[in-house]
Amino acid sequence: MLMSSKPLRATPEADQFDVIPHRKGYSGPTFTLKNRVKRVAWKLAWLFAARWTPPPLHRWRVLVLRLFGARVSWRAAVYPNVDIWAPWNLTIEDYGSLGPGVRCYNIAPVKLGEHANVSQGSYLCTGTHDFRTPEFPLTAQPITIGRRTWICADAFVGPGVVAGDGAILAARGVAFDHLQAWTIYKGNPAVAVRQRPVIDA
Repeated sequence: MLMSSKPLRATPEADQFDVIPHRKGYSGPTFTLKNRVKRVAWKLAWLFAARWTPPPLHRWRVLVLRLFGARVSWRAAVYPNVDIWAPWNLTIEDYGSLGPGVRCYNIAPVKLGEHANVSQGSYLCTGTHDFRTPEFPLTAQPITIGRRTWICADAFVGPGVVAGDGAILAARGVAFDHLQAWTIYKGNPAVAVRQRPVIDA
């Protein structure tokens, strides 16, 4: 997984992430001033407008996310103490949920399908580093959490992972590879243990 991630500084796609173009020997900030200012504004907005709110006020927090470019359904549930790096890289469909204390390090896009549930304390991490080069550039790949998928408490989902519809990653499981649909995984690294019933509704 680490070897296949795309270096942000070395690809044409880097523009969408507001990344400073790569040059040999560069050791300054990875992200542009524009990106850093936008993220500071976002953090302040979430702190003052959302983080203190009671858990049931999901629609208010969805509004705050939407104001910063998130594509989040009004029927989604986002808890007040989540840590979202870039709301403009977040999509949550109907009844998708980011539980208490979830960390969403979404340099690249993160998408949750309908009824997808990311439980408390989980970490969705789209970023890593390319250790094969001296510059150690930041790399990123999107994460997709399918319909009716459950990422259980304190689990870790790494860059580029696609969790198929109905997959389950058990508590404290660690996924660096794709999770097949309607399959239960556990462990570090996560391995398939059994199938679960398919839910059509």
